[in-house]
Amino acid sequence: MKTEKWRLGLLSLLLSASLVNSEESAQIELNGPLEGQAYLGGIKSSEMLAKQGYVEEEFMLSGTAVSYAIDGEFPKDGTANAKESDSEAYTTRLLVRRPAHPDKFNGTVLVEWLNVSAGTDGSPVYSYTHRQLLRDGYAWVGVSAQKVGIDGMEGMPAVMPPLKKADPERYGMLVHPGDAFSFDIFSQAGRVVRGDGDVAIPGLDPTHLIAAGESQSAFHMVTYVNAIDPIARVYDAALIQARGGSSAPLDGIRMDRARAEFFSNPVLIREDVRIPVLTVQSETDVLQLMSVIARQDDTDKIRLWEIAGAAHADTYLLVAAGQDHAGISPEKLATLMAPTPKVMGMELGKPVNAGPQQHYVMQAAVKHLDEWVREGTPPPIADRLALTADGKAYVQDEYGNVRGGIRSPWVDAPTAVLSGLAQEGPGFARLFGSTQPFDSAKLETLYPGGKADYLQRFTKALESAIRSGFILAEDKEEILALAAASYPQAEK
Repeated sequence: MKTEKWRLGLLSLLLSASLVNSEESAQIELNGPLEGQAYLGGIKSSEMLAKQGYVEEEFMLSGTAVSYAIDGEFPKDGTANAKESDSEAYTTRLLVRRPAHPDKFNGTVLVEWLNVSAGTDGSPVYSYTHRQLLRDGYAWVGVSAQKVGIDGMEGMPAVMPPLKKADPERYGMLVHPGDAFSFDIFSQAGRVVRGDGDVAIPGLDPTHLIAAGESQSAFHMVTYVNAIDPIARVYDAALIQARGGSSAPLDGIRMDRARAEFFSNPVLIREDVRIPVLTVQSETDVLQLMSVIARQDDTDKIRLWEIAGAAHADTYLLVAAGQDHAGISPEKLATLMAPTPKVMGMELGKPVNAGPQQHYVMQAAVKHLDEWVREGTPPPIADRLALTADGKAYVQDEYGNVRGGIRSPWVDAPTAVLSGLAQEGPGFARLFGSTQPFDSAKLETLYPGGKADYLQRFTKALESAIRSGFILAEDKEEILALAAASYPQAEK
């Protein structure tokens, strides 16, 4: 019972901080690009982007958004029939990263519902996928869809300040009427990115839009795909990362104040979904966030990927992503990815999950989803993570790593037990998974020839993952160099 209450409380923390008709669309205003440095979780990325031929621009988007309602509870099969309810004025921000030269743009924009679990806007999908986005000429747009990212969380401490507190002069004019209106704000942002109507973002002429959201934003994306997309019809595909078993309510109530039973109500992606939907899950998400209750079969529009040995948030996201860029040395990346219990000013009981597989699988997810939209070629079908008969624990291999799911060399040529569970720490720190490095005796038993044996087995496992489509061939050279620089790897 205590474990169940803790899970519900953790889900509450994650989700706290949530279509206009043609006449309202005509009233949308876009101002910018603004001068000066945009704020996104305290990370200044414009200089690094410029070195890779990209520009970062920030715009203010204003209009009138509507809220939505449905009759009764949100149905398990996702087939919600939403209707417009109230309307309110808003002003929010869009952060755009695009190729500086239009001829380098591949035509696809990843539009991310920015995550506000830390009390400010964050861009975890971009963090996991930015190497692929910049390598293949995508554009990215971050949407401040939720009120928390702008105004903060009343009664709850923020890891970093929200927009208005971070830069009152720059963001003081922002107005958010509440998360009940976040779904329509996201629709209107997509229309502006696409260039529908008289308002468009300069320098963009997209052919396809992919909606994306991670963690708290993923809960909202499930609701958006099921209830709003059938009406709005703005996006061409959806990338959902790290969802739980339920979905965000349309009324915008903060999840920590919602009914506890809400979190145990499963919501699937509706089988008649209009657009392709790819959901990517870690071990943490399946059991700890209870997405297991919303598992469903793959269809011609739905794919579900579960990654073995991955955590909801890992060392790549928490430490390495902000410094990872094209041309980074394997040694530098290995240092950034070394197992450590010290993240975000905390020292946890165990090293955070240090496996980089979620980063590389997410890069493959973007490419596959783009090809699904452009060419009609669906992503590969993945095995589910193996669960015990009661569905409450993972089946482990002889090394302690989970069986099933998307395989990678980090679990098939292991140097550690990589888990999405078993972390010791306060609050959302338990989402960071754990790493239990093998001692020298175990490594010598597994790889009697030392690094040469390890790299031979690692390469075989990597090539298998590439053939299966879950890791990109373009990442092979970097991954092998990272493996060589990481073995054997000591804890920081």
